[in-house]
Amino acid sequence: MKFDRRLLLNFDWKLFGMVLIICSIGVMNIYSTGFSLADARHTPLYMKQMQSMTIGILAMFIAFSVDYRFITRHAYIIYGISIALLIAVFFLGTAVKGSQRWINLVGFSFQPSELMKLTLILALSKYFDEHRLPQPYRLRELAIPFLIVFLPFFIILKQPDLGTALMLLILFVSLVFFVGVRLKSVLPAAAGILTLLPAAWFFLKDYQKQRLLTFLNPDEDPLGTGYHILQSMIAVGSGGFLGKGFLKGTQTQLKFLPEQQTDFIFSVFAEEWGFLGGLVLVLIFLALILWGVKIARHARDYAGMLIAFGITMLLFWEVFINIGMVLGLLPVVGIPLPFLSYGGSSLVVMMTAVGLLLNISVRRYILQF
Repeated sequence: MKFDRRLLLNFDWKLFGMVLIICSIGVMNIYSTGFSLADARHTPLYMKQMQSMTIGILAMFIAFSVDYRFITRHAYIIYGISIALLIAVFFLGTAVKGSQRWINLVGFSFQPSELMKLTLILALSKYFDEHRLPQPYRLRELAIPFLIVFLPFFIILKQPDLGTALMLLILFVSLVFFVGVRLKSVLPAAAGILTLLPAAWFFLKDYQKQRLLTFLNPDEDPLGTGYHILQSMIAVGSGGFLGKGFLKGTQTQLKFLPEQQTDFIFSVFAEEWGFLGGLVLVLIFLALILWGVKIARHARDYAGMLIAFGITMLLFWEVFINIGMVLGLLPVVGIPLPFLSYGGSSLVVMMTAVGLLLNISVRRYILQF
């Protein structure tokens, strides 16, 4: 297969540059959180993040090089492989803090549920592309897409990983409203769900119930379940307008803030760089999201538009939920901050997703489409 030089001539350097900037900020931030923190093999966390970033860049260029129409044609096969990996977690997976979500592959720990986010976007995009209707969808016409999302949702919920499971539902709803759905069908269903929502309380695990109670009143148990969020808000507030400076955040360096390299990485950044630094970071994310919307609008076909929109929504919701979570505006559900939170699976998958965005962006310039 001959490589088309037009892919490089029309390469979206702005998108690539924004992602590299955020990834670099992430490595710097993780260096700060792990200034005196090492894993079991004494490899600094920022070095492991740089290794994941290297793998992610490789995955990104692979996703960029292969025509996304070819990837879309095989979306159901990719979806099936992802489902198989999710099931394999229960037999081959490693349990960490009561959750069985990871598989060890050639010395690396991989989280299949992260891959499922991108795989779901591909599978739903393929379905809606092949079953495009001239009028908005009725609920019964969404039965198969619902099954596509329900299967991984149920498996991930059993791991348990409520945050990722809910993210799949959010992506599904986002895509459904994008392709169009009859409000007359949605409103009765939404009313029924809201009516039954209180019953969901009895299906939550004890720690999930406690998270919701803590969100409503974190001061009730400041040294227990409310400790994470209170320390996070203290870290953000102590940064002030300009921040305390790199490696000078007291909550970070004195390890008052738990899980500071993963779920609460934004708290670390806000403490060291202040409101101004946090605002700049949010504006970079906003620019990246708007760029993704632009790519979706100008995609050459419907499948490309759906994939680009789905990836952009994944980025938007993860940023929105994570930052809302660390500021105490949303419950703690374990959603990573894209490109910043420590974690190889999340970083590699998100950079693969960016590769697809680059793919869709550049191929609208190629005439022989």
